[in-house]
Amino acid sequence: MLHIRKIKLRTAAAIALTGITLLTGSLYAIEQLQGPTEFRYWNKEKAFNGYTIFGAYGTAYLIDMEGKVAHTWPSGGNPKLLPDGHILSSGKDPQSGLSGFTEVDWDGKVVWRYSEKRKDYSPHHDHIRVFNKKLNQYTTMFIANKSVSNEQAIAAGFDPKNGPFTDGQMDTLVEVDMQGNVVWEWWFFDHGIQDVDPTKANYVGKGKTIADYPNRLNFNLPGRPLKRDWLHCNSLDYNPILDQVITSSVQGEIYVIDHGATFVAGDPKASIAKAASPAGDFIYRFGDPARYKQGDPPRILENWDNYTVGTRQLGGVHNAHWIEPGMPGAGHIMVFNNGQYLYQHTPQSQILEINPYLDGSGRDTGKYVNPPDAGYTSLRSPPDTHNLERKLSKQIVWYYQSKSNKGFFAQIGSSGQRLPNGNTLICSDTEGHFFEVTADGTLVWEYISPVTKDGTYKVKPDELPMINQVFRAYRYAPDYSAFKGHDLTAKYLITDLPKK
Repeated sequence: MLHIRKIKLRTAAAIALTGITLLTGSLYAIEQLQGPTEFRYWNKEKAFNGYTIFGAYGTAYLIDMEGKVAHTWPSGGNPKLLPDGHILSSGKDPQSGLSGFTEVDWDGKVVWRYSEKRKDYSPHHDHIRVFNKKLNQYTTMFIANKSVSNEQAIAAGFDPKNGPFTDGQMDTLVEVDMQGNVVWEWWFFDHGIQDVDPTKANYVGKGKTIADYPNRLNFNLPGRPLKRDWLHCNSLDYNPILDQVITSSVQGEIYVIDHGATFVAGDPKASIAKAASPAGDFIYRFGDPARYKQGDPPRILENWDNYTVGTRQLGGVHNAHWIEPGMPGAGHIMVFNNGQYLYQHTPQSQILEINPYLDGSGRDTGKYVNPPDAGYTSLRSPPDTHNLERKLSKQIVWYYQSKSNKGFFAQIGSSGQRLPNGNTLICSDTEGHFFEVTADGTLVWEYISPVTKDGTYKVKPDELPMINQVFRAYRYAPDYSAFKGHDLTAKYLITDLPKK
């Protein structure tokens, strides 16, 4: 039986765990070749009662705990429910290049739209609506790939041996006001370091190495020359208390940026310049310290059937975000660790809760600590999984994975959400699978999306992955402000909705 290690937590809001009781009930394992969709299981005593929202093929669905539809909105990809009942979504599905973003009201009427018209910018994957206190107004942040020319790359210290860099792109984080004006922008390209060309301004310097710059990105990672969608960032979150932004790269890292220290109210040019300065360097990163030469890289062992992942923690990470105030674990970082690049015999996904303030003694310092300084413990898998022991960061204070190492895996997308009662709602993208687990890992609710591009399935047959994919899912309490004054009477399952 796989156990979460006993963890002693130092913050009052954190969850105290002594182990994990793994799933019982009707977990939808990937070994099942066909099975019913929609509502699968509900433990009314232990689940967090509310409404779940997800988007699929042009519609955002709000369902109750039995999977009945309480409301729908027309939407693009990755729909976000705003506190006033509006939906903010992207122009296409999150994995595609996006034309922009649209906000519709409760009745589906368009009330706001932003289109990215700059030719070198390609929005993709994620967006959020935030309240910018310095502007005293709402703004929208999003991820975009920004083109990098061959000349720019060479000037920034990318090794010419790996060029020419004809299709280079690096992610930028953009913030626009409600009039569509760019008010802040932060670009990875401005925060690189390199040890190839001493004539460039971002050279490591005499007597120094990449390891001296954990707050910057190594522009010459072995085997990873600059290319189109180089980092492939896929999530974005904003912490209004800290005035910080977090994003994740599918390559296996998350990055925290100080928005407050780089935003100048009323002066977009100054904001962009400040974001490009050292004030915009990472204030925290987690996932693979070998990328900045402070950890052990993966390697094949002498018996090349076996390998070690070194100190790498994440493989295909998605949905990096802060746990919200008032929730157990508030202020910690939660990520969906897809797990497909961790060199295991059988890949397996996890939900991780990270306390980025823990030091090597397990003390909560109240400030960011470089993960290698916090140290590692071991994650041992049951022998029958054939997975080898690997190092687990001591900053991981809680995690969930299924007992069956083939029961829960998504190689793309996906999300996790901490709920007010301490449970966690999980969306496994590739199978359109949502389920809720308690702090000790007990399954208390389960649902399978029936929606595909070709219609709905009451029974999902043996199909290609992602036929019913869902990028993310979120749960809201019945008294959430977005629902005020609206009828949430739910009568039909999605597959039984009357034809329009």
